[in-house]
Amino acid sequence: MPSTLRPVLAVVTAAALFGTAGTARELGPDGSTALGVGATRIVIGTVVLWLVVWWRGTRGSIRPIGAPLRANRGVLLLGGFGVAAYTPMFFEAVERTGVAVGTIVGIGSGPFFAGALEWAWRDVRPSRWLAVGTVVSVTGGAVLVLAQNAGDSSGDPVDAVGLLFALGAGSGYALYSATSKAVMERGVDPVLTLASSFLVGSTIVALLAPGEPFGWIATRDGLLMALQLGLLATGLAYILYGYGLRRLTSATTVTLVLAEPLTATLLAVLVLDESIVPTAWIGIVGLLMGLLIVGRTAHVSFEPVPDDSPA
Repeated sequence: MPSTLRPVLAVVTAAALFGTAGTARELGPDGSTALGVGATRIVIGTVVLWLVVWWRGTRGSIRPIGAPLRANRGVLLLGGFGVAAYTPMFFEAVERTGVAVGTIVGIGSGPFFAGALEWAWRDVRPSRWLAVGTVVSVTGGAVLVLAQNAGDSSGDPVDAVGLLFALGAGSGYALYSATSKAVMERGVDPVLTLASSFLVGSTIVALLAPGEPFGWIATRDGLLMALQLGLLATGLAYILYGYGLRRLTSATTVTLVLAEPLTATLLAVLVLDESIVPTAWIGIVGLLMGLLIVGRTAHVSFEPVPDDSPA
């Protein structure tokens, strides 16, 4: 199997799992809030990631974690702020704009933020084909959004505040990805890196959420939503994402995550009965073409360092 195929497939699979989050949120109980659901998702996902770290530690797969965490605490802390920003803003955007539009704008803006961060912070310039694939994918997403807005039978425009929340989610996601990539390139285990930033992010969100209603967790639908978001759309998804992120550039990885809005859009149509106007399918085709360009031209960014201490 080509060296890039496995990480590309891992990231695309993670993106598909991410793409179930908006639909799960919409199917959840009415008494839940964006911040409350986001906090629940992050906390459960953090527990899953740390359980994997513990399990791998008992098998000797991860060396003592204290030194690498102390050496990278500043970058991990910054990544934690990205985690804290992404999930609540994403759910707020979905509530205001709908699953398809909120996901496309939030994730579609991520590659540009990630590319800018890598260029400005780490002097990693995007390749020509990555830039082409990103532009094609995001243009496809933009066509989808504009077509949906023009064809909305309600006549209401897309919520501008919701779009701002979506852009905030995209920037938080890019910040988290770029900082995680930097730590991984110093030889720190991917799951340990992601778990550490998630611990920071979940702590921040938990401190902001005490006033939110959480009684919905005791209901059947609420518990199923929390488990789906925490175990699958976060825990398992980020394990796969970390595998790909360690081997690809963060800009490439975030661009491949554009498979998420495609999943979200299809689920919105099939499960939530959100209508997709015919013109919007042109955007979906463009999004897929961009993903194929990025996936076929991706390259391994560096060989993984076997040692878990900073290089």
